[in-house]
Amino acid sequence: MSNKVYDWFEERLEIQAIADDITSKYVPPHVNIFYCLGGITLTCFLVQVATGFAMTFYYRPTVTEAFYSVQYIMTEANFGWLIRSVHRWSASMMVLMMILHVFRVYLTGGFKKPRELTWVTGVVLAVLTASFGVTGYSLPRDQIGYWAVKIVTGVPEAIPVIGSPLVELLRGSASVGQSTLTRFYSLHTFVLPLLTAVFMLMHFPMIRKQGISGPL
Repeated sequence: MSNKVYDWFEERLEIQAIADDITSKYVPPHVNIFYCLGGITLTCFLVQVATGFAMTFYYRPTVTEAFYSVQYIMTEANFGWLIRSVHRWSASMMVLMMILHVFRVYLTGGFKKPRELTWVTGVVLAVLTASFGVTGYSLPRDQIGYWAVKIVTGVPEAIPVIGSPLVELLRGSASVGQSTLTRFYSLHTFVLPLLTAVFMLMHFPMIRKQGISGPL
């Protein structure tokens, strides 16, 4: 029975050919554990998606309820403390692994021809990762998050002419409030994950196509 099911899928999807392509890819002998940093970053992102999705069932993105909903997750929701803790730990790990991955690629010359586009998409992913950190930091609506967002969103104010409009665009108003929280929540849970997925779908096929760069 199992063979018939496999044969049915094999006839339509050529599973064996796909498996052979994955397992037969040449891996240079100089590859070591530091070449796994990108994969670890991806793993952290997947953990972030899973744990973040779980918390959306309880989190309330309003200035009056955000802090208390996080408290509820940590103290009342089943395994909420564990889910949020894993989310925070994997977030820190993702940023660290991303930084180390960028340094590894740069120091080993992985950005050189013909891998320039791979490098560009990787830099975009690094910026998106940092953006996750900034937007996520504000969501608990505690003192640390509030002042962090106030400082970060206030930085563009030093830019002549367009500084103030940029600040208002980021905050949604002249000050940090409900509009800011709504913007950051939308960015953190929808816009940034979508952009990250798009650029990952560009990044990984290029790595697959071009292979791992050789030693310097």
